[in-house]
Amino acid sequence: QVQLVESGGGLVQAGGSLRLSCAASGRTFSSYGMGWFRQAPGKEREFVAAITWNGGRTYYADSVGDRFTISRDNTKNTVYLQMNSLKPEDTAVYYCAATSDTNYYYAQTYAHWGQGTQVTVSS
Repeated sequence: QVQLVESGGGLVQAGGSLRLSCAASGRTFSSYGMGWFRQAPGKEREFVAAITWNGGRTYYADSVGDRFTISRDNTKNTVYLQMNSLKPEDTAVYYCAATSDTNYYYAQTYAHWGQGTQVTVSS
């Protein structure tokens, strides 16, 4: 079992940057693949980025391209999402999630979720 707590959200102007963190409890964090998802008002939750258990591979949604970078530090039980060149359309609640599966793009794959952190990008 793993519990996840996101932090680092806030209000930023378009073109700015934010770094989200997701702290995990439990000794099994390093065995999980980790993902970031987001949900804007009135929209479905969508995949943003994912990283394998050892950080060896990363995956990104086309919409975030090379603007976002996911990373993890297994010694700190933490996964990060560095977001650069933010756009108003990036405004959403961002969730981190943990999975034992390898279908990283699908929310149904993830068994453990954080409570989310709000990111608001003003134009």
